[in-house]
Amino acid sequence: MRNQIKKMIKKENGFTLVELLAVLVILGIIVAIAIPAIGNVVDNAETKAAEAEQALVIDAARLYDIENDISSEGVSVAELRKSGYLDTKDGESIADSVTVVVTTKEKEKTYSIK
Repeated sequence: MRNQIKKMIKKENGFTLVELLAVLVILGIIVAIAIPAIGNVVDNAETKAAEAEQALVIDAARLYDIENDISSEGVSVAELRKSGYLDTKDGESIADSVTVVVTTKEKEKTYSIK
């Protein structure tokens, strides 16, 4: 019985240097693949957020146009905020210098950001 306990105590199991290096190589490959993929996800999210923000500004301009006719020069984001059609939340938002211009063609209005 004593001999068996001594054998169990002396028996050392561990990882060899080759096994540890293999794990490090695999982790390196995973990181090399993941970093560009994460970068693309962030870029796509920023692009989609900017597009959504522009759509929101155009919708606010449409509402503004219903109650107050927009002049040929358009309406600025600052005016939309001042009139209560846009809110500022946490983080950055579209610059106040951005203007929404209305073009009328055959009784159909087109809104664009300038």
